[in-house]
Amino acid sequence: MEKRNEKIIKLAQTALMAALCFVSFTFLQIKIPLPGGDATSFHLGNTFCVLGALILGGWYGGLAGAVGMTIADILDPIYIVGAPKTFVLKLCIGLIVGLVAHRAAKINESTDRKYILRWSVIASAAGLGFNVVADPLVGYFYKQYILGQPQQMAEVLAKWSTATTFVNAVVSILLAGVLYNALRPVLMKSGMIKAPGAAAAHQAGTIMK
Repeated sequence: MEKRNEKIIKLAQTALMAALCFVSFTFLQIKIPLPGGDATSFHLGNTFCVLGALILGGWYGGLAGAVGMTIADILDPIYIVGAPKTFVLKLCIGLIVGLVAHRAAKINESTDRKYILRWSVIASAAGLGFNVVADPLVGYFYKQYILGQPQQMAEVLAKWSTATTFVNAVVSILLAGVLYNALRPVLMKSGMIKAPGAAAAHQAGTIMK
């Protein structure tokens, strides 16, 4: 029963982060129109995708980013054709951030603020660094071979995408690192993040029962 309740809470938190990804991408963006009716944009959606992975772990955080930003794409007539690509890439961002932050660095088991800040930034950089390379590259092949755009146009779009994705990544790495470390004490008090040693204590209590 307790595990079921924990899963329900986790799904609710994932839905909340997905909503934040949707809102930040939809309403906090500067869209740049491109030839052929396409567009790229400066936005804060990736910030909350990364933040979700830092808070909830790679799978749930990645799912939040993938769902939230895919819905945003579907509701935008310009971005709707890229929705499948968005889902895959945002899920990958979350998985990479979670892998580095929680599997490699185990930031939830540390109380060292400098260590947590350092590794939250490194994890964010790993996930968004992947996106800087993958987004324009996947976009190029997706637009040319799936959507049938001319090669020259696909190349122009890829170049613009590289520039905006890089700027978005730098901004998101800084913002996600600052937000996570600022919110972490509050999230620990609320139970959204388990305090270091809490899981072990809970497991020990369960065994003693």
